[in-house]
Amino acid sequence: MARTCDFPVFDADNHFYETKDSFTRHLPDRYKGAVEYVELHGRTKIMIRGTVSEYIPNPTFEVVARPGAQEEYFRRGNPEGKSYRELIGEPMRSIPAFREPGPRLELMDELGVDRALMFPTLASLLEERMRDDPEMTHAAIHSLNEWIHEEWTFNYADRIFAVPVITLPIVEKAIEELEWVVERGAKTVLIRPAPVPGYRGSRSFGYPEFDPFWKAVVDADILVCMHSSDSGYSRYTSDWTGPMEMLPFRLDAFRMITAGKRPMEDSMAALVCHGVFSRFPDLRVASIESGSDWVTNLVHHLEDIYKKIPQEFEKSPVEQFKSNVYISPFHEDDLKELIETIGVDHVLFGSDYPHPEGLAEPCSYVDHLPAGLSEEDIRNIMGGNIARIMHVDTAVGATK
Repeated sequence: MARTCDFPVFDADNHFYETKDSFTRHLPDRYKGAVEYVELHGRTKIMIRGTVSEYIPNPTFEVVARPGAQEEYFRRGNPEGKSYRELIGEPMRSIPAFREPGPRLELMDELGVDRALMFPTLASLLEERMRDDPEMTHAAIHSLNEWIHEEWTFNYADRIFAVPVITLPIVEKAIEELEWVVERGAKTVLIRPAPVPGYRGSRSFGYPEFDPFWKAVVDADILVCMHSSDSGYSRYTSDWTGPMEMLPFRLDAFRMITAGKRPMEDSMAALVCHGVFSRFPDLRVASIESGSDWVTNLVHHLEDIYKKIPQEFEKSPVEQFKSNVYISPFHEDDLKELIETIGVDHVLFGSDYPHPEGLAEPCSYVDHLPAGLSEEDIRNIMGGNIARIMHVDTAVGATK
């Protein structure tokens, strides 16, 4: 029997595995060759715009690592110096619950999870590999969202909330996409934590040119999720290492140190320092699957910069961050420190199920919470907080 809780559990970080037509089923004819699956040395690989990507070892997801295979590695380290393959152990055949909402609900019942945000897995490679063609990027992301809505819907049985992606290069198109997904029941949207590429180079999504989009988000009263992704930081680390594709499942010490949490930390700094939270104080942003060990460091930097140039901020940048941002920490993080830094009402439980670096039993997350929390605090971390900021009632089957 899986570890379960005696109160409603809302997992802020679940994933599905895409099918081979997830990017292409609705892709306009003029972009049909942009995404292809090819056979290379006896293995199926995904090819974006004529370039084979190793981003995911098996992009068909016919065979996947077992859920939680690296759980001990992330909690206790790797003293034996095992390879990635040794750490994840024997793979498994993908099951319907990883690809379809009906079977997933049955699995959630077995795992004791009442509700879950459901993020794509392979989709995080798209935007970086199309960065020099904004029109193509928007077309590819919309095609993906059509597939997600067709296969999962954005609100399945008031329990599974598949998360559509919004890409930002062309602000007007981003607003159109937001309106499209909201009209179809989306309760939250996913934005890549990265500078926004465009025709004249990249820039911060905190700049005023994006204000019409952020206003549309606030008007829609919808939560923004920023999930760990390919944020393009390999272009910076490549100045040290030479050209290197961002490979999330490769154990590379330099990349893990220099680029692991930086995209999320930089993205949150941009939202604060470029004034988004000042101009849109009702905006809610959740950091998903980027851990929390960067939070204290960012808060210290914000405190320091406010002392030195307070005239750059309408109000304390630390208070802006604490007011507008919600964090889903890893189970191995210092959760006590995070709670002391941002407050228990801004902490979100996320298991990363069924990915290997997540938890095999999502509800076991409760066993890693710091001692001394009240029952109410535990309930809020394990689902109450994410339900509140998504305007979802805590009772399963009833949304506000």
